[in-house]
Amino acid sequence: MAGRKKPLVVITRKLPDQVETRMRELFDARLNVDDRPMAQPQLVAAMREADVLVPTVTDRIDAALIEQAGPNLKLIANYGNGVDNIDVASAAKKGITVTNTPNVLNEDTADMTMALMLAVPRRLVEGADVLSEDGKWPGWSPTWMLGHRIWGKRLGIVGMGRIGTAVARRAKAFGLSIHYHNRKRVAPKIEDELEATYWESLDQMLARMDIISVNCPSTPATFHLLSARRLALLQPSAYVVNTARGDIIDEDALIRMLQEGKLAGAGLDVFEHEPAVSPKLLKLAAKGRVVILPHMGSATIEGRIDMGEKVIINIRTYFDGHRPPDRVLPLKV
Repeated sequence: MAGRKKPLVVITRKLPDQVETRMRELFDARLNVDDRPMAQPQLVAAMREADVLVPTVTDRIDAALIEQAGPNLKLIANYGNGVDNIDVASAAKKGITVTNTPNVLNEDTADMTMALMLAVPRRLVEGADVLSEDGKWPGWSPTWMLGHRIWGKRLGIVGMGRIGTAVARRAKAFGLSIHYHNRKRVAPKIEDELEATYWESLDQMLARMDIISVNCPSTPATFHLLSARRLALLQPSAYVVNTARGDIIDEDALIRMLQEGKLAGAGLDVFEHEPAVSPKLLKLAAKGRVVILPHMGSATIEGRIDMGEKVIINIRTYFDGHRPPDRVLPLKV
């Protein structure tokens, strides 16, 4: 881009210093130093004047907002893997390219999935809470704070993409039996490596698993994929872990089942209406029925820097006149 005017890049949230410094070097980058989510008027203003918008999952870039984009906006370089916050089809109609940051958070998200898979049955948060108040721990006892082992249990993975596969590799090392449901069967060599069992029917898999891990993307087709009907298929001793997107599970139905003792527990890093978290979930967490985290699955320094580097590569590639490597196309319906 030497000798040419630098594109105006508006970044909606605070990014790691290393990423922001590089963006300032390469582009006319407008940073969000205070890290306050942009209000709608601010997003409209950014869309009207920017050459590139760098939003995050907290920004809703819908059709109405895209319609107000100025003629200079050519690229929405999402700082995130999922693009459910962007109306990709509306952007395409207006001639705006959308990119994301895939394949850099697989291991981090899989680590958090495994952490929740251990935390809920082994009651880790409850145990830590005991030591948070002086004098509350009565000392070791053979029958106190008993949980359940995960070794030997059946794990059903919903969505066997890169993250689901990374989860499966970790879970296999912990002695779980790997089962999965996916739009299409994975390669035979992966099935052989993981000794994984494929279920074409999600319903049949759910009814037979001890732990369910949700690892599929959020799309119109996966909205409430784990509906009230499907959740009712689970065994009362089963656990549900979700590090994907909150709207893949019917959260109200999940809460009801936990309240009624129809599920053993849940580990949730995402919520259907986040950043709002249901007060009912908070009460269940206080009782040890769920472990809830504030969308931390990809929250590592390494991961966030890798995401920023992906964004930079996509912007530079676009303005060098080439197709960005992480271009996202509208879903065919």
